[in-house]
Amino acid sequence: ERVIPANDSVRLLDQTVEDMDLRPLWSTYKRLGRKPATNPVTLLKVMLYANMEGIYSSRDIESACKRDINFIWLLNGAKAPNYHEIARFRSQRLPACAELLFYTLVNLLGEKGEICYEHLFVDGTKIEANANKYSFVWKKSTTRYETRLLEKVEHVCQEVGQRYGILSMRAEEVLLALESMVTVPFVYGRGKRKTQLQRDIERLRNLLERKAKYAEYQKTFRGRNNFSKTDTDATFMHMKEDHMRNAQLKPGYNVQLGVEGEYITGVSVSSERSDQLTHIPFMDNMNEHLGKRYKDVTLDAGYESEENYTYYEGTDTICYIKLQNYERSKTKKFKNNMALRENMAYDSVLDEYTCQQGRKLRVQHEGIRKSRSGFESRVTYYECEGCGGCPKKKQCTRSKGNRKLQVSKKFIAQRAESLARITSEQGILLRMNRSIQSEGAFGVMKQNYAFRQFLLRGHRKVSTELFLLSMAYNMNKLHAKIQQHRTGRQLFEKLTA
Repeated sequence: ERVIPANDSVRLLDQTVEDMDLRPLWSTYKRLGRKPATNPVTLLKVMLYANMEGIYSSRDIESACKRDINFIWLLNGAKAPNYHEIARFRSQRLPACAELLFYTLVNLLGEKGEICYEHLFVDGTKIEANANKYSFVWKKSTTRYETRLLEKVEHVCQEVGQRYGILSMRAEEVLLALESMVTVPFVYGRGKRKTQLQRDIERLRNLLERKAKYAEYQKTFRGRNNFSKTDTDATFMHMKEDHMRNAQLKPGYNVQLGVEGEYITGVSVSSERSDQLTHIPFMDNMNEHLGKRYKDVTLDAGYESEENYTYYEGTDTICYIKLQNYERSKTKKFKNNMALRENMAYDSVLDEYTCQQGRKLRVQHEGIRKSRSGFESRVTYYECEGCGGCPKKKQCTRSKGNRKLQVSKKFIAQRAESLARITSEQGILLRMNRSIQSEGAFGVMKQNYAFRQFLLRGHRKVSTELFLLSMAYNMNKLHAKIQQHRTGRQLFEKLTA
């Protein structure tokens, strides 16, 4: 008690965990039977403090419980848990309650006045999975191999059926019929001669095993174009940490964080590489757990899509989404590019575009464009009245025919409204805070906490790791703000000369 300072972060952690509703944690244990060797609440404190200190290995945590004075103080006289107990607690107990515990802490921070549910800043990053870099399975290759295999199975069934007089064409039925004809035991090894029946049965078994393997692969893809054999929930993605500088794909997860007042208030782990498709599930899950909706949400250009704009229409939440072409639109090259729709004159009455050469692009027809998530967008198709003889055609289009445009009028209107919002005084302030708070959270995790790769495998366990780390981050942030007398502060103000 005397050695540990009164304002140490371990004391704040201990008091905060005691104030939390820990019923989700206790629900993972049975009421009857043998008591756990270490109190689950104590183990939770140990795991959180280990993450606060950047210690993730169960063996390192066990060592810290025996040597570090802060861990010993948390144990409160109890015997230090061994690494088996720590690993089981993290991989078997916490997955069932980690998300509820995280949002319990977020609600507690809300009660303390640290979170006001006003300004949410969302960002994503890729974190490498604990999987072999060369254990990839590609959907296109699997589909091609599966098609060839099915043709081969059909051919073998025909051949075997003619040889033995089997009428059925289903491979499984043909194999059963062949196995019923076996009268002598199969032989293996050097110097042994297999019968034709044994060779046919083994051949068909091998083909059916491969067919089952490819069918299992197709189930595992779940809309992705690849996965890792080591961790089937991981998807091969481009990572920012590209030390070889060859754009190597590595198995990883797309991690989404929502930050307010420098605290992480929402967490999501996805196998989907695109930020656009992860945002709506992330917001729905966070709103469901918090029971509240934010006044505004600020996002970077990676989230801009008609689907995400439409998601916020009709709600009380204002979205500040940076345009994908926002930075490029300021350049001279963009403004001089005659091929871009933005540089063509539009007549809203006649609903036609006029290129810089004075030629008209008129409406041909309308259609529906469907995204990977199933969202349907109404698109208008325009075509130039005639590009023949145009001296600037090579600068405008590469097609042999006329210049064509595909335009979603709703998306253009939504983009114009978003541009007005993000360039307003409030929008500039929120975008500045997004780069400080949400990107800063990832910077602290990767650089200060040295968390660049997951330890566990599988979506459920990986999510548990991230919930623990996010809770630890919030505890460290609360402690830092108390020491710096910044509690209750939500936004960084813009500095002016």
